[in-house]
Amino acid sequence: MAGMEFELPIAVGLLLAVVAVGVAGLVASGMMILETTLMMVAPSMLLFGAIAFLIGMKHGEFRATRS
Repeated sequence: MAGMEFELPIAVGLLLAVVAVGVAGLVASGMMILETTLMMVAPSMLLFGAIAFLIGMKHGEFRATRS
């Protein structure tokens, strides 16, 4: 079975695209004011995404060396 091979720029671009879609959805829905969304929600989404990305990358490296 062929694995998915993403290089770092592609993976970071996908992460940014997911965050951008989420922020755009929040802004379009009008659930909170724009300033709150851009100053609080967007940075926390990026930070969480980066942490999850790094944990997933390390887990993938671990799994690759254990098989």
